[in-house]
Parts: sequence; C-alpha cells; structure tokens
Amino acid sequence: MPLQNRVDPFGIIHAVPDRGMFTGNRGIIHDPETKTLKKKRWALQAWIVCVCQFRNVRREPMGRNRKGGKAGWTELFFLDEVTALAAGHRPCFFCQRERARDFVGRFGEAFGIAEPRAPMVDKRLHKERLASGGKPPVIAVEDLAGLPDGVVVADGGTVYALRSGKALRWSFAGYEHPNDFDMLKSKTLSLLTPATTLCVLRHGFRPVWHPTAEA
Repeated sequence: MPLQNRVDPFGIIHAVPDRGMFTGNRGIIHDPETKTLKKKRWALQAWIVCVCQFRNVRREPMGRNRKGGKAGWTELFFLDEVTALAAGHRPCFFCQRERARDFVGRFGEAFGIAEPRAPMVDKRLHKERLASGGKPPVIAVEDLAGLPDGVVVADGGTVYALRSGKALRWSFAGYEHPNDFDMLKSKTLSLLTPATTLCVLRHGFRPVWHPTAEA
C-alpha cells in the first residue's frame, strides 16, 4: 500500500502509487510508528518543495529521521513544481537555494518590497492556500490567455495546468488531453494557484514541469 503522502494541486494529501518529481514538507504531521498522517495537515506556515536527491541524504519516508529515533519532517511528494506551487508550497532554501532566492526575489519585485524574506512569502501564502482555508477565486475562460504558464485551474475535480496557450489536464501520473481554452467555455473554473504565487509567475519565475507536459 502506498503511503498517504502524495499532494494534488488542491493541497490535499492522497495515497496513490505515483510519486512524482519533487518532495517537500509542512513540518511533522505523521506518526512514525504507523506511518500514517495525524489529523493536522500542517505544522508550520513554511510549506516547501524540495529535490528528491540532495547530498546523498537518504530518508525513510514517514519514518524516524531525526536523532534519537524521533519523527522528522513528513515527506510529501508532488508530480512537479507546478503542482507544488498550486498547492501553496514554495522552493526550499536548503536544497534549492538559488531557486528559492529567485522565487523570493521576484516576490519582492511583485509587491515592491526592497528586502523580501521567506517568512513574508509564507505568511501571505498561508492565507491563500486552499488546504489551509483559502478560498479559490472564480476565473472566466476569457481571462485564461492573460495568465502566465504554470498557473493551475480547476473545473470541479478536474484540474488543468496552463502552458503555451493550452490547458493540460492534470493527473498524478502526468499531463494529458491538452485543450484549447475555447473548449472550456462551458466550465466554471476556479483558480487554484495562490494569488501570491501567481504574481511571482507574472514576474518571470519559471516552474519545473513533468516531462509529460512536453508531449
């Protein structure tokens, strides 16, 4: 049985076989004895996305990865960075320092902050993430063309990532069924990507896509 540590663009954590390209965390939210999630779905406002391989570090997912046999941070997994950003995560300063600096720097440009810091980003994101109580705004199909690549929208439970003028249908296994925006005209769409992250994308941050997006 797969562990319940795969995150969808809504920020909901599932137990599915597909692991994805990135890991990350929201603090310690699991019981290492049973390798199951606790009731809470975050322990920190800093929700980060990390690379799966870093300095030959090996971890036991949802195990005891701290000194003294204590539970370490709960390993979550994402299809790609586009998915992680939609769920309200941002790049990690430990394993992705340059990308994290780029993200926070563009955040500063977007909001006119001369010396932006990661906690500023986290505080804003925590109010906007769907999984921490944020409400997704409705967006008109006519407005999709004005959004940057990497933004994620949903029609109910069907999720689309926007790329090069197409809406790519999302799944845990990858992207499929690229649609012209006109094909979504009858849909009621919600914007999943947090407003803060949307601004960062507008200012030139380029998220990493799963290879299926290239197909």
